[in-house]
This record gives sequence, C-alpha cells and structure tokens, in this order.
Amino acid sequence: MTLTGLHHLTAVTADARRNHAFYTETLGLRLVKKTVNQDDVSAYHLFYADGLASPGSDITFFDWPVGRERRGTRSIVRTGLRVAGETSLVWWRDRLAAAGVVHGDIVLRDGRATLDIEDPEGQRLALVDDGGVGDAHPWADSPVPAEHQIRGLGPVTLSVPELAPTDAVLTAVTEMRRERDYATPGRGGESRTHVYAMGAGGPAAELHVAVEPGLPAAQPGAGGVHHVAFRVADGDYQAWVERLRRLRVPSSGPVDRFYFRSLYFREPSGILFEIATDGPGFAVDEPLDRLGRGLSLPPFLEGRRREIEAGLTPL
Repeated sequence: MTLTGLHHLTAVTADARRNHAFYTETLGLRLVKKTVNQDDVSAYHLFYADGLASPGSDITFFDWPVGRERRGTRSIVRTGLRVAGETSLVWWRDRLAAAGVVHGDIVLRDGRATLDIEDPEGQRLALVDDGGVGDAHPWADSPVPAEHQIRGLGPVTLSVPELAPTDAVLTAVTEMRRERDYATPGRGGESRTHVYAMGAGGPAAELHVAVEPGLPAAQPGAGGVHHVAFRVADGDYQAWVERLRRLRVPSSGPVDRFYFRSLYFREPSGILFEIATDGPGFAVDEPLDRLGRGLSLPPFLEGRRREIEAGLTPL
C-alpha cells in the first residue's frame, strides 16, 4: 500500500472566468470537470488536466471571493507542471512572454531545466522538463501543439519553518523516501530544499520541502494553494484509513468525492494533505469526449441543481 505519486493539487482563485481563460487558453489544459466545492456549493470547483483526465495531471481551483494570499512559510509555495524537454521550455518562454505572463529565466533546479511562472493572481507555477519519460495524453483541442503540452503535475514544493516534524510524517506515516537536498534562494535567505519520493519516484512523484525559518506564516487567499493530494490504488484506500487510525493521526476519515475517494490530514506545519484513489474517474457521469462542458454534480447534490446553478456565474 504505497503512495504512487501526485494525484492533484487544489488552489484558490477569486476570478473563475479569468482563471478558466488562463488555464485553458494560455496553458492549453483541458477543463475536465466543472463542478462545485462539495462543502461549499456556492463555489465552483474547476479541474484542469490532460486529454484523458488522467490521475496525476489535475490542477484544480476553488472559486472564493477572497483577497490575495499573503506569502510565507507553512504553505505550498510552488506547483510543478511537467513538459517534455528543454526545447518545450524555450517554446513556453516565448509564448508566455508574448502573452504578458509573469515568468523567470530557464534555470537548472535540482538537476532539471525549469521555468518559473505566475498566473494572473500570482499562483506560483513551474514548468519542469521531465525528459519525456512516461505516457503523455495530449488534448486534441488544445491551442498548444501536442509536443509542447503540459503532461501532468511535477514536483510540488512546501515551505516549513523546521524540517524534523514534517520529515517524521512524510517518512513514518506516508512512507515517502528522503532522497536528496539542494540549495534554493528565498526571501529569508538561502535555504535547503529536501526531496521526498513516492512509488517509482521521478518528477511526477516528488514532494520538495524547503526549510525557511525566517519567514512569517502564510495567510490563505487567491493565488495560494489549499491542499495537495497523493495517489493511492483503489484497493489500498481502506488500508490507509486504518493506518492513520492506528498511528493516531487526526484525519477526516473516509470521504467519498464521487470521482475519487479521499482522506484528509495535516502535517505538523498545518499544510493539508489528501490521499485520493485513482478511480472511478471523471468519466463516471459524462462521456470522456464531453468532459467539462456542463455543470456536473454528484448524486447527493443533483436535487439542488437549480439552486446551485442560480448561485454560480457562467464561465
């Protein structure tokens, strides 16, 4: 019962229309599920992914009317998105510059060519060269050529004030492997970032933990990240529920999100983690070739469709 990699990452937007335009038109991702936050049906929950809505390719957003995030530690500070090769990074740098998107230079970070960018609300992203390893599922209707499309999530970076408590959870509870570390400049001075791997490892299965004791705690808001989810085989889900109980880790207990089953808990710095199953997937309630075109609601919310739709602003 090992975690096999990154499942999805959920962030916050205060402008769903602009968010939708950026992630589909500028980044070329596919909107694979337009639904609502199941705990707050006044808010969209938008899922962007690859052409097949593959687990591990989703970056998702809650649409909440909030101010901007105040950056700091005790938070997720950058989300990797994988592309195949440095040639693609050069293509992306030129595309993003022409579109006026905030971006840095192509740099070598942890041995991989990387291009840092920000979405219109300051969401910190990084396009990371994954060497073209593994399967890719391009979206035929993307404005981005297939060879340059985003292939899925890459390394997700946390910031914590001290390593030991988080390390204990990652190694003893989730059984990630601590593999290496590297130096990174930050607002609090140079820090060390520690790399933890899941499953077969590689950029689709890594969590990077930056130790930044000199920073204040982040304050949530638009442009920030709500949580990160890790993949687990469907058949291992109940064993993870029981494992957290046995280790006396406070958690949500089993949660059925209809598209996958979830289990939530916080690491010692307060960052929210989720364990999520690969199945049943986003095609459970609409055809694969029509994903994201209408508002999808899980069965327990279907009876409130008229009320929910009335409270949402069309994209």
